[in-house]
Amino acid sequence: MTPHRRERALVRPHVVTGGRAHPSRNTFDVVTVVVATREAFSGLTPEKRRLMELCRGGPLSVAEIAAHLSLPISVTKVLLSDLLDTGHITTHAALPRTTRPDLQLLKDVLDGLRARL
Repeated sequence: MTPHRRERALVRPHVVTGGRAHPSRNTFDVVTVVVATREAFSGLTPEKRRLMELCRGGPLSVAEIAAHLSLPISVTKVLLSDLLDTGHITTHAALPRTTRPDLQLLKDVLDGLRARL
């Protein structure tokens, strides 16, 4: 029995991005949230079409999109920047630290739950 190996992509990443190695915008982090804004996919490459279909299901991070499409993060960022330039997607930064729950509050809640058990 042969060990399970990941399938190699049929198309090289530089072909997918049109030979570009960097996005037109440097606004994407791996936790940047992406949301599809358009329903029309005409004129998009197959990879961009797959990306848009994925994003129609709800907001996803750049890392999640790359994982679902089995593409490197750098290639995903180039495709996303193209879609952002054409208005197909919008992005939102991940939640800033100030909006995250207070660590002491979480510890107090945990202590309270442990006391009840």
